[in-house]
Amino acid sequence: MIEEYVCFIKQFVEKHEGVKVQNLSGKINRLSLKDMHRKMDRRRAKGVDGVGKEEYEKNLGANLEALEGRLKRDAYNPKPSKRVYVPKTGGKLRPLGISCYEDKLVEANVAELLMAVYEPKFMGCSYGFRPNRNCHQAISELKRQIIAEKVNYVVEADIKSFFDSVDHEWLIEFLEHYIADKKCIRLIRKFLTAGIMEQGKFIERDEGTPQGSCMSPVLANVYLHYVLDIWFEKVVKKGYKGFAGMVRYADDFVCTFQYKQEAEKFMTDLKERMSKFSLEVAPDKTKLLEFGRWAAKNRAKRKEGKPETFNFLGFTHYCGRSLAGKFVVKLKTDRHRVAKKLQSLREWLSKNRTLPVKEIVERLNRSLVGYYNYYYVSTNTKTVYAFVTQVERELFWILNRRSQRKSYTWSGFAAAMDALGLVKPRNPKPI
Repeated sequence: MIEEYVCFIKQFVEKHEGVKVQNLSGKINRLSLKDMHRKMDRRRAKGVDGVGKEEYEKNLGANLEALEGRLKRDAYNPKPSKRVYVPKTGGKLRPLGISCYEDKLVEANVAELLMAVYEPKFMGCSYGFRPNRNCHQAISELKRQIIAEKVNYVVEADIKSFFDSVDHEWLIEFLEHYIADKKCIRLIRKFLTAGIMEQGKFIERDEGTPQGSCMSPVLANVYLHYVLDIWFEKVVKKGYKGFAGMVRYADDFVCTFQYKQEAEKFMTDLKERMSKFSLEVAPDKTKLLEFGRWAAKNRAKRKEGKPETFNFLGFTHYCGRSLAGKFVVKLKTDRHRVAKKLQSLREWLSKNRTLPVKEIVERLNRSLVGYYNYYYVSTNTKTVYAFVTQVERELFWILNRRSQRKSYTWSGFAAAMDALGLVKPRNPKPI
């Protein structure tokens, strides 16, 4: 099974520093593909061929045998991914690439093998799409740096259209640092250049790796491992006198500095570094701000008001004080995220207002639990409770539109929601 080989690769890479891994492609076979099929979610969107898990498994044995044969002969060619757009904060749209089902199986196998090779190589500052790492850990480390280290300045950075801008030749060169299997490299290149179908029109792709692909997260981490992480650790930090730190989650990262002049130098150097690898720093989303334990006092002396805030992973970070008077970094949900979530819930309630009240509450609870699990953390309780109150008002208003005879008073609505078990936030997570 592929899990056993993944464990072997990890042990090999850890023991043999600098030795390239071979025969990765040979481990993508009928058994590993069948195992990946078993794990695949039936609800995943279908690609350009309209085939999903249910259709594919009607003739699973023959399909996997044919797929394995094409892979062995190096005759496998992935189909173009279907481009769709999903809303993102700020009213913009995020492009996603939906692969065909068979391509998803191969992508997922390749992604597991790549993770086995590169996970031991990735650095501690990287938190996105890695086993046993998550957003809350990234935020916790960022808070630790600002509170425990001599941090006075923060650079909030954003790479413009990162996933659409990845340079294929640089990426292949990075992969070849640790992978000697030319067949595996050719397979990855085929996925990178498979193209996109948008509204029935084929679009060639000579750069980028579409979000939505099973391989995109690990390929993004490989690219930024070389472009950003190693450079920051080996060049930036060693060349500065004061403290310098970084926390990265996929293409979203924040850097912390002791001295302003070094933070300013980093911003200049970052633009040059990104441009060397066909990337661009978004000027409207990249900024330097004074932030840390002395920021409020220093800005007050200069009569510049409160310290500025910055956003990272859905939270607005701001300077505050604990009940004991000590400096702390506090969090609240990014207002754009709040507005987006409320809008989506409002639209859902409007479309489904004729459902039985019990079913509405059950479905709403699933959405609320996910929201609480992420955003209900220490120092963010007020913002979350304000969000809950707004959701209850929307639900109250929708239900009262259904029938004049069954209109609720607010007290009657509250009692009904308690009886039906509308979930409330409990026990915030410490970050």
